[in-house]
Amino acid sequence: MYLGLRPEKEPLLRRVREIVRDEIMPREPDYWAEVEKGDRWQFTEVQMDILEHLKALAKKEELFNLWWSDNPEGHALTTVEYAYFAEEMGKTPLAAEVFNCNAPDTGNMEVFARYGSPDMQERRLKP
Repeated sequence: MYLGLRPEKEPLLRRVREIVRDEIMPREPDYWAEVEKGDRWQFTEVQMDILEHLKALAKKEELFNLWWSDNPEGHALTTVEYAYFAEEMGKTPLAAEVFNCNAPDTGNMEVFARYGSPDMQERRLKP
């Protein structure tokens, strides 16, 4: 069993690392400063703006849903390869949300993808 990262996946990992370091981490102070301002169970408008901006960047870079190995639009990462990406995302609490790789959402999406009706998939996976 090969426990490394295939060479063709290295640029992808490098880009995730750059986004975490250069885009997500610098926004954290603004994001966390909002926690005490609103309802602890709801994002504030500033938090939503930060997350939506970063998610749009991840989507534009085609780095959304990295976990979804059998998605035709995905990157076909092995479980071992995904671990390298999860390590980078684990450097900040916001990254998993930004790249749409946060639990329990990933597991729920897998269930809809494998067992959901076409209508459920359209409503739950497309957005």
